[in-house]
Amino acid sequence: MQTSPEVRASPTFTLELTVEASAIDELGHASNIAYVRWVQDVAKTHSEAVGWNHDRYKTLGAVFVVRRYELDYVGSAMLGDRLRLDTYVESWSAASSVRKTKILRASDDKVLFHASTVWALVSTTTGRPTRIPAEIREAFSKSI
Repeated sequence: MQTSPEVRASPTFTLELTVEASAIDELGHASNIAYVRWVQDVAKTHSEAVGWNHDRYKTLGAVFVVRRYELDYVGSAMLGDRLRLDTYVESWSAASSVRKTKILRASDDKVLFHASTVWALVSTTTGRPTRIPAEIREAFSKSI
């Protein structure tokens, strides 16, 4: 039986970083909080890369906020490790999107972490969810 290829709402976006001392916890590896910060950082950088920085969202009158995190810690990142953060928008609904993120150690492509996040577009005046405009969906659908 043949399976259909995975359909994504955006191509994969990649960001590389080096684990710094500020990310290391008392156990000697990157802290859980560092991984969550990296998930947010790569999402923000992806958005900026497709032309949607914070100022543009403010002009729109709405910003994306995380409504839900699902996190799987698979391995440890250590001080000085070079990491590759791969992320993409998996799907859109009226006012939210599901984003997938994978963090790998660049030296051996070992997966260290997976995340699935639900991001909601909310009004900056009411704080309530608002419909995601087609121009945002289109921006993310293009390869960078």
